[in-house]
Amino acid sequence: MSKRLRLLIILVLVAFGAAAFYPTVRWYFFVPEDQQLLAQSSRIEIRDWAQERARAGLDDLRRVAAAGDELPEEYAFLIPVARDLFAVLDEPVPEQWTATDVLRSFRDEAEAFSALEEHFRSEVLALKDLKERIVQLGLDLSGGISVTLQADEENLAERLGRQPSQPEIAEAIELAMEIIRNRIDRFGVTEPQIRQAENNRIVIEIPGDDDRERVNAFLLGRGSLNFHIVHDEATSQLIQLQNQQPGWSPDIDGVPEFVPAGTVVREYVTRDAYGIDERVRWIVIYEDISENGLDGQYITDAQVARDPLTNRPTVNFVLDTQGADEFALLTRDNVGNSMAIVMDEKVRAYARIQEEIPTGQVRITGFDQEQAANIALVLRTAALPVNLEIVNQQVVGASLGETAIRVGLQSIGLGFALVMVFMILYYKGAGFVADVALLLNLFFIFAVLSAFNLTLTLTSVAGIILTVGMAVDANVIIFERIKEEYRLGKGGRAAVRAGFDKAFWTVLDANITTFIAALFLSQLGSGPVQGFAITLAVGVLSSMFTALVVTRLFFDFTTETLRRDKLSIAWRLS
Repeated sequence: MSKRLRLLIILVLVAFGAAAFYPTVRWYFFVPEDQQLLAQSSRIEIRDWAQERARAGLDDLRRVAAAGDELPEEYAFLIPVARDLFAVLDEPVPEQWTATDVLRSFRDEAEAFSALEEHFRSEVLALKDLKERIVQLGLDLSGGISVTLQADEENLAERLGRQPSQPEIAEAIELAMEIIRNRIDRFGVTEPQIRQAENNRIVIEIPGDDDRERVNAFLLGRGSLNFHIVHDEATSQLIQLQNQQPGWSPDIDGVPEFVPAGTVVREYVTRDAYGIDERVRWIVIYEDISENGLDGQYITDAQVARDPLTNRPTVNFVLDTQGADEFALLTRDNVGNSMAIVMDEKVRAYARIQEEIPTGQVRITGFDQEQAANIALVLRTAALPVNLEIVNQQVVGASLGETAIRVGLQSIGLGFALVMVFMILYYKGAGFVADVALLLNLFFIFAVLSAFNLTLTLTSVAGIILTVGMAVDANVIIFERIKEEYRLGKGGRAAVRAGFDKAFWTVLDANITTFIAALFLSQLGSGPVQGFAITLAVGVLSSMFTALVVTRLFFDFTTETLRRDKLSIAWRLS
């Protein structure tokens, strides 16, 4: 491989590594702590913050406009929006923008409020997106609570009347994870990491929260999905009441007298711009599903399709035999009425029954593609609700995490510094080359961790420290081989070539065996062991590349391009 090609490969990898590592550097070193805390908040907290900032911003604009002053710099982001609105109205654009001009461009203050909220929301959501592309800190470094939940297969078997298959259990766990996300949004807890583990378990890590009772409140229990008949007359009256009294809520104002016995008021929700449930309105549904509804456990499948005539998304779901019979009776008795899909006491969708559906194959319409996909997932998974049991719960204090970070960084820094000093003292100029390769090796490790959004734990730090030693070990083997050839009287160019050729298989064998062990550990291990193994595997690949490619390029450049025959590789070697 030519020197130019090797240099090009190194530069390309450095460029990709910098692009992957940039979000991590920006997050930890350039994003203020208060903004980090905000980006880690729940989406409900972010919504409240953005709306509060928008209200304060609107008050500031009113005050500045009343004083006749120029537009403050912090609200300059409104100028492009106002310029576009003036263009639509075919009005001249001001040369010098004032708060009055900006407010005048909007039709009303509600539109100005929406523009402000959208800006503040996009700022925080951009930070949240940035956080998804960084090296995450594990709970042992950041502090928080870790909970492992076990799906209750016996309870699921009782509900189904048979032993569930593994795909059915997986779908039930998928539903449980969706319900937990919804509950966490409602409780306003910092956005957690939720993942499915082996043996039908769910692992939830909530950074910064160590209140066990509060966490248990939204983790335990199972969700539910049912079909309820809507009381259309009471719902129509309730919609009129909501139009007359904006902000009306049964929790505050009480249930109206026109809501008949046997029915309940439930909120109809959709996902808003923050990705959380947004109340559209309140509706009235019959509470007893044995007479006016159907349990979602009868659903066997649900998919998104397209209407052949309108090409609009549809949600098609299939019921088993018993469910098909009950659904046929339910739809025959309620033609002209509406039916609601209710999950976890929230109405996700409702539509009017046009005719009896006797086949058990149901199609519902009136959604966009994203809504249809979400409803299909809800129907497909919520057919199998499952109880969850806490099998393990660990709390790590923030102070302990800070101590672990400090000790870990000190270990890396001290070990790194001692290795670099030793290499320069022992191998002179070649030691400096090894130190540069070592820095590049560390850079590549963090770039890969950041690119794949891997979690950095205390054991991962141990893996990085071990990798530092292994990276130097490869260089030591190569340098000793070069010294042997140099002592035999070969020139610098020949000694470098022979040294790398003879050390190649030794370095490769040693690193491949370690890589295989790390690979098996990453697949068979879990938790801290897996984190250590992944970091070690990445470090092994990176150290081999820097030792065999980067270091070789430095030596070849010195001996071939600069034509220096004397190597600076040992004190007693001339």
